Amino acid sequence: MRENARVSGEYRGDYQELVDEISALLGVPATLENRDFELIAFGAYDSEGDLDPSALDPVRTRSILTRRSTTAVRTWFEGFGITRASAPVRIPPTPEAGVYRGRICLPVRHRGVVLGYVWLLDDDPGPTDTQLAAAMEVTSRIGALLADEAQAGADLTRELRAVLTAERGWQRDMAVAELRTALGPRGEGLHAVVCVAPWPSADPDDAPSARTVPGATALCTVPWGTTAQSLALLVRLRSADALAPALTAATRFVREAGAGPGGGGGTKNSPGGPAAAGTSPGGPAAAGVSGARAGLGELGAAWLEAASAARAVLAEPRLGPVAEWGAIGPYRLLTALPPEAAHDPVVRTLLAPAHRELARTAEAFLDLAGQAGRTAAELGIHRQTLYYRLSRVEQLTGLDLDDGEDRLLLHMTLKGARL
Repeated sequence: MRENARVSGEYRGDYQELVDEISALLGVPATLENRDFELIAFGAYDSEGDLDPSALDPVRTRSILTRRSTTAVRTWFEGFGITRASAPVRIPPTPEAGVYRGRICLPVRHRGVVLGYVWLLDDDPGPTDTQLAAAMEVTSRIGALLADEAQAGADLTRELRAVLTAERGWQRDMAVAELRTALGPRGEGLHAVVCVAPWPSADPDDAPSARTVPGATALCTVPWGTTAQSLALLVRLRSADALAPALTAATRFVREAGAGPGGGGGTKNSPGGPAAAGTSPGGPAAAGVSGARAGLGELGAAWLEAASAARAVLAEPRLGPVAEWGAIGPYRLLTALPPEAAHDPVVRTLLAPAHRELARTAEAFLDLAGQAGRTAAELGIHRQTLYYRLSRVEQLTGLDLDDGEDRLLLHMTLKGARL
């Protein structure tokens, strides 16, 4: 059976419920088609009349079985003025056209625009005016749903990218206002932002469609560093404490970008040390998910959270490959600092390639709260070797590892170097 490409699974159940409601109100079977006469849903009202083979005239049979009508049938029905009508239209039986039963057409409109039609078989005496008025109220709800779906399927790439790349201030405010207008009421719901980085294609237009992502409102690529791209998604949420739709989308795309568990990026204690965490287009990918936001006013801040979480995973693969903003610990602070903050002069020598093993030792020691035994076991070295390396770290940096503030400075700069 042909699948109607214009109706997503997210909406199909809602249409079916509304069509069944009309069938129950009027006591006759109803079908819903879009304005291109493609079948969306049909109600099977249980009555003896429905068992009459004449109810399934060739036009209705074809519509149900193939989920669409022919161009000739469409033209014939439109000749009765249904595209302009705002009230029920009765269409008489015309056997020569394959229409053995009369029809009542309820135009489905939204803000004056016809978006589809509800079709009823017209029996004598047929539905009363009161019943038809009640059914027309239901068609107005169908019209709002069709309009919402059409809006949901719109390509909002340009609008979302404008918001995420605009500078703070009036430029971002204008971009947010444009996106809010494009989204309509859906923009006022709960959302989370997802960042997948780096995205494997450097072409800013090479991105999947938001229609392929359940719950996605908009999707675009955003520059990542100087040469790469990242993928940004705006994902609808049902509640502020349920990020599952965003996490599902993030997991899908980080896999598409070529990252699996571990992402090929090593571990925090890999021989490469802090400087080994790369973000080249061909390297491992990571995904970050922001906290929930109501409306679009804080979309810029949500994007910073998502991008920061992705950066944290690239720096510390153990956090990912997908990380929520709230789960990246000290990287919430470190990612907010300017890049040059990691290049404190006291650690410049320590971060040189010749001293990579010393930097790795110092970071492991500080990660483990200065516990020498655990650090030596983690690194697989003798405790005396550890003490020697730590003394070399103090000589190169001028820091005292027995001093809390010196430890804090060294720890922050080593973590910052990963970013």
